Amino acid sequence: MALACAWSIGLRGVDGEVVEIEADIGQGLPGVSLVGLPDAALAESRDRVRAAVVNSGETWPARRITLALSPATLPKQGSGYDLALACSVLAAAGAVPLARLRGVVLLGELALDGRVRGVRGVLPALLAARRLGVERVVVPAAAAVEAGLVEGLEVFGAEHLSDVLAWLRGEHGTLGAVRAGARPRGGAPPDDLADVVGQLAARRAVEIAAAGGHHLLMVGPPGSGKTMLARRMTGLLPDLDVDAALQVAAVRSLAGALDPQEALPAAPPFVAPHHSVSSAALVGGGSGLARPGAVSLAHRGVLFLDEIYEFAPHVLEMLRTPLEDGEVRLARTDGVVRYPARFQLVMAANPCPCAPPRDTDCTCSSLTKRRYVARLSGPMLDRVDLRVSLRAVEGLSWAGGPTEGLEEVPEDTAAVRARVLAARAAARERWRDAGWPTNAEVPGPELRRRGRLPHDATAVLERQLRSGAMTARGADRALRVAWTISDLRGAAGPEMSDVVEAIGFKGFVNDPDGEPGGWAVA
Repeated sequence: MALACAWSIGLRGVDGEVVEIEADIGQGLPGVSLVGLPDAALAESRDRVRAAVVNSGETWPARRITLALSPATLPKQGSGYDLALACSVLAAAGAVPLARLRGVVLLGELALDGRVRGVRGVLPALLAARRLGVERVVVPAAAAVEAGLVEGLEVFGAEHLSDVLAWLRGEHGTLGAVRAGARPRGGAPPDDLADVVGQLAARRAVEIAAAGGHHLLMVGPPGSGKTMLARRMTGLLPDLDVDAALQVAAVRSLAGALDPQEALPAAPPFVAPHHSVSSAALVGGGSGLARPGAVSLAHRGVLFLDEIYEFAPHVLEMLRTPLEDGEVRLARTDGVVRYPARFQLVMAANPCPCAPPRDTDCTCSSLTKRRYVARLSGPMLDRVDLRVSLRAVEGLSWAGGPTEGLEEVPEDTAAVRARVLAARAAARERWRDAGWPTNAEVPGPELRRRGRLPHDATAVLERQLRSGAMTARGADRALRVAWTISDLRGAAGPEMSDVVEAIGFKGFVNDPDGEPGGWAVA
């Protein structure tokens, strides 16, 4: 009897742990048993691995082989264990030295001819391996660029199983070492905010949202600039730092949306799912261990939901927990997975189903309008920090001068971004000891305890609470917005005018029977 071990990484969401693969060659009829909660793709690896070993010029043991994946209680998914399975069997057969396998993590799917194919999740697997103290990792050569994003590991890229076996036997130069280090920060230049005609109130709301990390709802007729404003928000946000960029890239790798040759992203992601999206596609799901959804792909960026009233109400309600917690926890029969979901929610909607350019041309009944806007529930709406109405654009300036009705040429992205970055720096310095990077992430109790306001400013909020126009959560969110407005003008703290403006954005009256865009401030 012979026994050997190899190691790989098992992922549960973005978290991973080392999986020990034991191969036992014993007495009995030739065959392979695979235990340790493998899924269908992993169970089929028995045939793939055997064919890959034989076609690589090696001898497959004609005896009873038992392969055990430990920890046995961790569900194992995917074909990324193929390379480790093949090496463990050959080590048990004495074809490769056992000592060379110690401390090495092997990742990759095997083709029938022995080629090492790429798999999903290489980047989060390497991040987990580094966290767990692993020193050397072998990955598919196709994932070399992705693997090179992780520093602190000795990583090798493999094209073929025979190259890995030769390296394990001590033949130098058979595997290419992956050079880790900084990669060019990719990203196309964003669209410019100066392209948006008019809509001063909406531009102001977008600036405040970007400066404080606040959620935003824009309501207006088609063609008024809602989508243009949303797409330009990422240009106002600060570039991702290395840690955040790695988190974004790791989620993309798990979802299979990371280009193997893509550079480490610098710009915050912008994700805009269609209104017919399912709940599994929006927050994550699927059979077995759940896959990441749009909210996780938008981590540290913007999730834009256009035509928000067209989304299924039960789908929208699933956003409530991610908005509060900044992560998604999905429970399935195979276990619970966790994905990051710290995003800014930007929503856009028409005021009614017919959505004419002029309000006077609307043909919808009062009941139709109320049913239309009721798709967005009160608790969900209460989690939105800023609400603003847009009107149809009534004039254009084709010559590039000021648009009729405007006092000056609209500011471009660079000018607004400078104020946004300064406001974010002020908020980060204020909450640095607690680790909150934006005003939107500060818990309500801490905000009230550490950020005391003048009496006249708090009196405005008190009147809103007593009248029932605002909930306690809404008051906390208005207070966060007031701090952001204060940061944008470089003040030490909010004044009464800042609080009034914040309540105005929070207290947008979405009344189908009245004038859209009204402000409810007591």
